[in-house]
Amino acid sequence: MVDNLHRFWLILVIIIIPILFSCAATQQKQVESGDAGYYINRGAAYFAKGQYDQAISDYNKAIEINPGYAEAYDNRGCAYVAKGQYDYAISDFNRVLEINPKLATAYSNRATAYMNKGQYDQAINDHTKAIEIAPQFAGAYYGRGMVYAKKDQYDQAISDFSKALEIDPRDAAAYKKRAYAYAVERQYNQAISDYNKALEIDPRDAAAYFGRGLTYELKREYDQAISDYTKAIEIDPKSSVAYLTRGNAHNRQGQFDQAISDYTKAIEINPKYGQAYFNRAKAYYSKREYDKSWKDINKLQEAGQKIPPEFLNDLRKASGREK
Repeated sequence: MVDNLHRFWLILVIIIIPILFSCAATQQKQVESGDAGYYINRGAAYFAKGQYDQAISDYNKAIEINPGYAEAYDNRGCAYVAKGQYDYAISDFNRVLEINPKLATAYSNRATAYMNKGQYDQAINDHTKAIEIAPQFAGAYYGRGMVYAKKDQYDQAISDFSKALEIDPRDAAAYKKRAYAYAVERQYNQAISDYNKALEIDPRDAAAYFGRGLTYELKREYDQAISDYTKAIEIDPKSSVAYLTRGNAHNRQGQFDQAISDYTKAIEINPKYGQAYFNRAKAYYSKREYDKSWKDINKLQEAGQKIPPEFLNDLRKASGREK
């Protein structure tokens, strides 16, 4: 059971804790309307608001005014990364490095695009080049650690996240990612310690509470897990996955009514949440409320989802009906 729970934990942490990319749109000082720097600054403001098309439009104007403006290409590449247009991003970062081969951030930004394309070796090479140019560039160590984690090379990932934290000990994201790597390696106490650090930095970090809760659950410390899931829900009450996992923790303690309540809430938030329907069906089965269990199973089958045959057989035998 622990191995199955461990695999479930890995999937959930990937879902709940987003991958952060290191692109950051730079700004210029003391510029006037119509200057290339003016469009860089306005593009950076659009980028910060998530208005990537408008940002790209302004970076285009900056490049029209000054075709050799490395920062304009770098910023536009970051906007393309944010839009998932990685080939365009790589083309822009290539142009940056033609103009300025010593710009460490461009190597790291290009690495992010390569990582998101699944070209992990190229990404590692670029982050390594960034570190050679700027040995105190925490973002490059963080980024390379992310790539190593993608390659399931967690010892290397932990080493890079640790180096990033030596340089920038207030990086909550690095603590969370190192916590994830520790937990994958079943070093649960170290993982919890890192989640604690992340929460010291940002006490309103729902993802950190969620990750720590999952880690407690892996240790079978269900009360602590429930407490952390509850805190995550207080911060982000629309998190269906937090209700699902709290329901799971209740279920593992035989608290079926509480589990059903949480699964129901998860379904209210996400009516297509198949895992919540299935888990609720199992909880009803445990309470011998077989008609309610069948109702959830039928809902899943109508949606075309496959039900584990072992559970179907058990439910048929217990309920005395076929469907």
